[in-house]
Amino acid sequence: MTDPEVRPNETTVPLLPCVSAEETLAFYQALGFRVTYRQTRPYLYLAFAWSGFELHYGAAPAHLDPSQENAGGCLVMVDAVAPYHAAFSAAMRAAYGKVLARGLPRITRFRPGASRFTLVDPSGNSIIFIQRDEEETLEYGGSKRLQGIPRALDNARIFREFKNDDRAAVRTLTSALRRHGDTAPAVERALAMVALAELAVAMDEPDRAEEWVAQLRSVELTDADQQRVESEVANVARLREWLT
Repeated sequence: MTDPEVRPNETTVPLLPCVSAEETLAFYQALGFRVTYRQTRPYLYLAFAWSGFELHYGAAPAHLDPSQENAGGCLVMVDAVAPYHAAFSAAMRAAYGKVLARGLPRITRFRPGASRFTLVDPSGNSIIFIQRDEEETLEYGGSKRLQGIPRALDNARIFREFKNDDRAAVRTLTSALRRHGDTAPAVERALAMVALAELAVAMDEPDRAEEWVAQLRSVELTDADQQRVESEVANVARLREWLT
């Protein structure tokens, strides 16, 4: 009898730290996950399944602080990421009456055309859903093929969608407007203002968002540029709707 061969049909299941069994169970059940295993004594072990993937949890180390959001993580590779975000958002509305967009636990927002979003669980673990055809490399600082405000917009996209760092995205765009605002085409300035308004909405700074919208209204655009900007303004409206 020969030994079995190694075959490329492995399955990996993440084992993540759990600070509170009750909170973890409540969160994942609210999202529609099935509890496939539950044990709290003498050792903690929880297992969940949703669609075709599983998440398992064991006891967290005593010093773990969920608010630091560095407990652990898992990548879930999918063909199309938008349906997952829509399903989890709908489940949160049904269970909590709103989308959990801030604090712990939460789901990060999803912008049309983006390739990922993150679920952050009650223990500070990040479950990142990634579209399989996502770009393989990122040019931090913005694409070197771009200059001025377009490069800053690309860099802000990286901060916003890959690093979940809205403050850094704001700094990037405001700096670009200061440096290039006097010479940049009107449409570039308008697109930066829309992006800043969207970031302000995401950070729960409605007054700041209105300031950027007011500045945007003063920018004179051609009909073609107006259509381009309006498509981005629609993202601000979608974000407001999603948050409320």
